[in-house]
Amino acid sequence: MSISEQQKPLNTGFDGKTDPNSFLADIDLTGKTALVTGGYSGIGLETVRALANAGAQVYVPARARARAIEALGGIIPPDHIGDMDLADIGHVRRFAEAFGDNHAQLDILIANAGVMACPEQRTQTGWEWQIGVNHFGHFALLQGLLPLLRRAGESGQARVVTLSSIGHRLGGIDFDDMHYNQKPYEKWAAYGQSKTAKSLLAVHLDALEQGNGIRAFAVHPGGIFTPLQRHLANEEMVVLGWTNEDGTPSERAANFFKTPLQGAGTSLWCATASALDGMGGVYCEDCDIATLVADDDASPAGVRGWAVDQSLAERLWQVTLETLAAH
Repeated sequence: MSISEQQKPLNTGFDGKTDPNSFLADIDLTGKTALVTGGYSGIGLETVRALANAGAQVYVPARARARAIEALGGIIPPDHIGDMDLADIGHVRRFAEAFGDNHAQLDILIANAGVMACPEQRTQTGWEWQIGVNHFGHFALLQGLLPLLRRAGESGQARVVTLSSIGHRLGGIDFDDMHYNQKPYEKWAAYGQSKTAKSLLAVHLDALEQGNGIRAFAVHPGGIFTPLQRHLANEEMVVLGWTNEDGTPSERAANFFKTPLQGAGTSLWCATASALDGMGGVYCEDCDIATLVADDDASPAGVRGWAVDQSLAERLWQVTLETLAAH
């Protein structure tokens, strides 16, 4: 495997439940433009709130714009909330084009939106839903916004943060049957593949664009109870150890799970920390760069090699470009 030598902890002194306000207090994002997908619920909402409080002009594309306007009231103005459905590539491209027509540059892009362990569905292009939304939709958005990120990189540094997950440990990319056209659908394997893809996107984007002032990071936000779990029955969450029979959080969840604000911490750290200047293409967790772990490692921390392998990242990038070019 070809893994970046930067894939090792910086020993920042933060932990999984660090309040991001503690390290954002001295950061001034006045004059910066940020865009956060999925920025109207869960950790996305807290990410938007924190960036706006630090002075950034924050924009949120939303599949449900009316709901987003209600959730983000008092945080960002309604005209900073646009229409975009990550499952519809044409819709994504139109949003990116319109955004580019109205903005000179983009300093921070946080690819936060996602779906998890949903029943088998297909996007309008026939792709498996989880990798279609989590990876292909965000990749198309990134392609449309690259000129704006490059302009930001000319005068400083643009940062792209993609939300991966501990779910990447469920498996790598099945290049032979990425969309479950041959093998039976398995929702958790499909989720794991999509989160590995989100990490690999950051790896190769950083390799391609660091010379243009763009640095990219993949993030595991930690375990958080959010609408992301909407496709899971309580019975399944009981088996996972997340809830009790009555639906209340289990003792394990109380100790392990983060609040949405804490869950937003690593994304915010990657988007703003001066400690990451000159770095990129790495997987981060708990407001630090994660440790690379063996494929059979049983601990809850760290990143598997297949999610940060540079050759796999390049292969996925090319496959994605070719797939999008056909649609």
